[in-house]
Amino acid sequence: MHTELSVTPIATVRSPIREAVDDVWGGVVARIELDAARFTPESLAGLAEFSHVEIVYLFHLVADADIHTGARRPRGRADWPLTGIFAQRAKNRPNRIGVTVCRLVAVEGLSISVEGLDAIDGTPVLDIKPYMREFAPREPVRQPAWATELMSSYWK
Repeated sequence: MHTELSVTPIATVRSPIREAVDDVWGGVVARIELDAARFTPESLAGLAEFSHVEIVYLFHLVADADIHTGARRPRGRADWPLTGIFAQRAKNRPNRIGVTVCRLVAVEGLSISVEGLDAIDGTPVLDIKPYMREFAPREPVRQPAWATELMSSYWK
């Protein structure tokens, strides 16, 4: 099962947030700049018709020594349960991949502006996808209380 993959980033995040932090992402507008050596503005044709995009990116500053493969307490809080890495959205994941749905603010040339992207300045972007409501859950979403508490200040 150990198949190595190679993925080349398509873009870079330009954000006023320069260090990984937990709860400052609400209202943050970032720009995603496509690699001009590989893409033209044609790559973004039609994207402006969508209100939201899903951004797939790499937590590029997470060191190998900081990767978790088992269970940990979210944010190291003793009052939250021991939870497997695949039952949380921590950056210290085995493949360091982050995914966020953001509001699309603008499409200009080879860049898009988004609000609510929880990625720091310089983050490599692996993919941009239009968000379509048909990909959202079709039934009510269930989550544990600790997750609701964790996210209560995330977008402030």
